[in-house]
Amino acid sequence: MTRLGGTILSLIVLAVIGFASMLSFGPVAPQKRPNFSGDRPIPPAEPAVAATIGMPVAGVSADQIADSWGDSRGDGTRVHQAIDIPAPGGTPVLAAAPGQVEKLFESAAGGTTLYVRSPGREWIYYYAHLAGYARGIREGSPVQRGTLLGFVGDTGNAGAGNTHLHFAVNRMAPGERWHQGTPVNPYPLLAGSALRR
Repeated sequence: MTRLGGTILSLIVLAVIGFASMLSFGPVAPQKRPNFSGDRPIPPAEPAVAATIGMPVAGVSADQIADSWGDSRGDGTRVHQAIDIPAPGGTPVLAAAPGQVEKLFESAAGGTTLYVRSPGREWIYYYAHLAGYARGIREGSPVQRGTLLGFVGDTGNAGAGNTHLHFAVNRMAPGERWHQGTPVNPYPLLAGSALRR
């Protein structure tokens, strides 16, 4: 074989090897894609909150609640960023998750309200329209899931006789105060926790 023939044969062999290396002859492990959207990481689906949240109104089950998140409020001037859980006045309101009572607050909209911050400080659980607080509940009180916090009422802008718990969940960034945070729909969290029992 001539030198030219050997060179051509070598090039053909290299081309065949290169082509064969691009082919797949079996299953290929999926490639991990970066978890980014633009320059910001995509946050994981609500981590710890989903595993620890419980129904905040005694005697109410998941099939008795409705998803009122996003409903129009104030004649269309605002959107509901919570869910309302109807119950008779005086029904016990229970801590949906462990944490510490961060704020007891009276407001025109929420009436008698209570805010619990999670142990890692990344969540706030908000309870509004309460008829009153349970004995011994004060700012700084530690609570466990199921701790009695107060009682269902119609205070604030609930409307007389419209007894229900307005329940909200906010994801908190470092340094955010009790009234801040990013609202998260609690309905799938409550429905999911009840179904997991």
